[in-house]
Amino acid sequence: MAGLTLMAKVAENRRKSGLGGAMVPGRSPGRGMITGFESMTLPGTDSTVTHLREASTDAARAPLSFGRKGKLEVRLAHTAREIDAAQALRYRVFYEEMSATPDERTRATRRDIDRFDAICDHLLVFDHSLANGADGDELPPEAVVGCYRLLRQEVADRNFGFYTASEFDIAPLLAGVGRDLRFLELGRSCVLPPYRNKPTVELLWHGIAQYVAHHNLDVMFGCASFEGTDPKALALPLSYLHHERQAPPEWRVSALPDRYVDMNLMPKEAIDPREAWRALPPMIKGYLRAGCYIGDGAVVDHQFGTIDVLILFPVAQITDRYLTKFGKPA
Repeated sequence: MAGLTLMAKVAENRRKSGLGGAMVPGRSPGRGMITGFESMTLPGTDSTVTHLREASTDAARAPLSFGRKGKLEVRLAHTAREIDAAQALRYRVFYEEMSATPDERTRATRRDIDRFDAICDHLLVFDHSLANGADGDELPPEAVVGCYRLLRQEVADRNFGFYTASEFDIAPLLAGVGRDLRFLELGRSCVLPPYRNKPTVELLWHGIAQYVAHHNLDVMFGCASFEGTDPKALALPLSYLHHERQAPPEWRVSALPDRYVDMNLMPKEAIDPREAWRALPPMIKGYLRAGCYIGDGAVVDHQFGTIDVLILFPVAQITDRYLTKFGKPA
């Protein structure tokens, strides 16, 4: 019943939110969402964001820019040089600032690179004050201050699937209640320390909202992370998510059996909800406020020094408050 109710909400949300398009029976889903960066809060955007015009009226072509706020602009990467800048930024954050462990290639190139980079879209935030007078499509790599990696399912299906599938068994969801929906995987999100503020984060999520609208996507999903690799040290927040925030059965996704870490480490009656909430990373708090679900079981990611939980985020579940913040198509 919960699955049917949510499906109805997806259809209604399309009509009310301006996302456009209808669910297409039998069509493969789109992407999902993954992130290893925990200093962000779930933002949206507001009326001060300036929407820039598309360069073409062709509906199949994405906008050159998703918006600008002061000196900051959010848009997709246009060139291999800009993707390289995002990979360098990810290395600085994940490997130099945080506790990720580089392999020999990563250390030598000082780039965070994997095979998914070649098939994903890369959402970037540029600081025009660092562009040394350059403008338009020729902004230098040093102007990239934030990034997100986006993977639609139609692209994943043509290649080697989703990154999230290396940690969570998403196949039953895609073949079941999600079989007629379009999914989006978000990943590798990071922002330079001086830019970890509301304007930058709002622009990133404004860009994601515009991307979701442009491609008529229904569900975002992926991994959100706790720092550390000891589940017992995170017993309170993990148990809180298990007892209070799990997805309905039809939407539930479990960690892969060989990577499954039980999140039920404390009985429900022993949990202080306020204390548990304070122990959650800011990003997970934001997702929960906006209406996301949590999967079953966690995964220890030793390379990145984190414990990951699955975030499942049907667009129809986004609360009115956050849907308004996310913005509508320009």
